[in-house]
Parts: sequence; C-alpha cells; structure tokens
Amino acid sequence: MYSAMNISKPLLCWYRKSKRPMPWRQTKEPYKIWLSETMLQQTQVQTVIPFYNRWVEKYPDFDSVARADSDSLLKSWEGLGYYNRCHNFHKAVKIIVHKYSSSLPDEIEDFKALPGVGNYTAAAVYSIVYSHSIPVVDGNVNRVMSRLLRLRRFTPYNKKRILSTLNKWIDKTRPGDFNQAMMELGSIICLPKIPKCEDCPLKPFCGGAISGHPELYPYSKIKKSLPWQNVVTGVIWRNDSFLILKRSGYNHLNNLWELPGGKTQIKNKPHPQLAELLKNKYKLDVSIKNKIGEINHRYSHFGITLSGFHCSLIKGTKPEVSQPYRWIRQTEINRYAFPKANHKLFKLMQE
Repeated sequence: MYSAMNISKPLLCWYRKSKRPMPWRQTKEPYKIWLSETMLQQTQVQTVIPFYNRWVEKYPDFDSVARADSDSLLKSWEGLGYYNRCHNFHKAVKIIVHKYSSSLPDEIEDFKALPGVGNYTAAAVYSIVYSHSIPVVDGNVNRVMSRLLRLRRFTPYNKKRILSTLNKWIDKTRPGDFNQAMMELGSIICLPKIPKCEDCPLKPFCGGAISGHPELYPYSKIKKSLPWQNVVTGVIWRNDSFLILKRSGYNHLNNLWELPGGKTQIKNKPHPQLAELLKNKYKLDVSIKNKIGEINHRYSHFGITLSGFHCSLIKGTKPEVSQPYRWIRQTEINRYAFPKANHKLFKLMQE
C-alpha cells in the first residue's frame, strides 16, 4: 500500500497548478462553502457558477437566507433543478440562525442532523473550513479510487476499502485541498470513458493505468431506458390573465408554480382529454381553443411530452383546488418560479 506522502504530495502539487478557478475557492466562509457544496450536488460546475454568484449577491449570509420567504429563494434557484436542495438548505439555515447563532455547530454530527446534510456535505464543509481530516466520497472520488485500487464493483466490502484507504491517504495538514483535489481529478482527468492518464499525477500508483485498461474500472452498469409520460396542460384565460397553481405538498418540484393539467394515458387526441381532466380535477369548465405546441423535457428519472392549449374560462366557473392559485398576466411570469418545462411552453407562447 502506498503511503499518504506518496499520494498526497504529487496530488496536491497538481491541484495547486491545475485547479479550475471557482468563486467558492476564494473563501473559507462556512456559509459560502456549504452553499456551493449544496448547489454542486448532481450539477456541473459551469452550470452552478452563475447561480452561485447571483445567490450570494442577493443572500450574502445565513441571516439573509433565514429571513427570506421560500418563494423568493425558489425564484433564485429556478433553473438549477433538484429543488429539494433549496427547501432543505432554507430549513437548515433557519436552524443554524436560531439554534447556533448563525455559526456552524462545533460537532460535525450536529451538522449532519440538519435537513439535506449527509456524510458527503459534512465531510466537504468541515474539511475545507475547519481542516477536519475526513475524506469526501462522491461519484468522482469513487471512480478515481476504483482505478487506483482496481475495483470493478462497489460492493459493501469495496466501499469500506475505499473509505479506509482514503482515511490513510488524506493529507492531515491540508485535508480540504486533498478532498477537492481528488474530486477535481475525477472531474477533469479521470473521466468515465476516456481517462487522460498521461496528465494524471497518480498514474504511477494506479492499478487501472498499469493494467492498460483503466476505462474498465469501475464496471459500467447498463442504463435503463427513461420512462416517458404524456402530459396535457391549459393556459386558461380570464380576460387578460391566466391561471397558475402552486405545487404544495408534492415530492417533485414542490412549491413551484405550474399550469393546470395532468398526465394522460394516450398521446393522441389530447384535446378532449384536457377538457375532461380540468373538469374532474379542478371543477373548471373551459372552452379549448388553439394548441400552443408540444415540448419534450427530461427529468432525472423520467421524461415528459407536454402538450399545451390556450383555453378560455366559461363564465361563472371558479377553480376548486386545495393548493394556492393566482391569475397572472403574461408580463408577470418572471415574478414566479416555474418548472423548466413550463418555461419552454411560455417561450412557444411568445413566439
């Protein structure tokens, strides 16, 4: 087994010279590091940077987030996806402000107990901010370690082996840089399909590189085809305003605003299906006019084909829904946070 010095010295030297410039790498403020790690979950760096910069400008610290209402925060998060991250961050920050006087807890276990915080986030934040020698294990680090140790599958035994090895290798004086270097290595060098072994500082220690076939580690699972759903929705006009509903109490896209509609069993003839759906679901009698268009949108676990129609509300009917609703003008769309699929439909409306 290679020593920590063998691994960390060339890794940290490479990281110092090759790390990408990122706004959160210019600070060790607990708030900003935690925010960045939350935004970076399942999201690429280049996507996160503009969202992070806008967020920090509007909400520069824990107290500003705690004071904000959820609708305002969701609007700032709109387009970044995985909205539960925003909900959980808001809940957790309120606890930080009220229970811990706007500072992170002294004990990392107390931090892990906060909404949306797990082992990964806690290890990243406390190693970078407080130099705790706790290794970070994410998808990139797992891939790097699987090649270094020549592990084909992430069995429980191999996961323990990865963690115990990282605990031995992590640089005790610069654990935050070590963790970021390992993640950076997986992001830009140790790529899934075509790893850039010639540029890797750990090539001499890598079992995968020595084998001549690093791309075989880890074993690639066959991706299942994405389930697809057909959805119809109506832009229901009342004079110069149309109806929007808030997705309260949902697991997916919770508290975002959307157009009324729902899933359909068959893609053909969405026109009559929409009228029936609006009547049964919202007690709305509408006259369906022209079709706005059709868009496809992929989420993480499924995709939708969304068909949108202009509708007019038949006089005297009023929506009967349990969630909040609004009648808004087209010029007011940007005041509310909508799912990306709805924005695609709004773009068709403008065109």
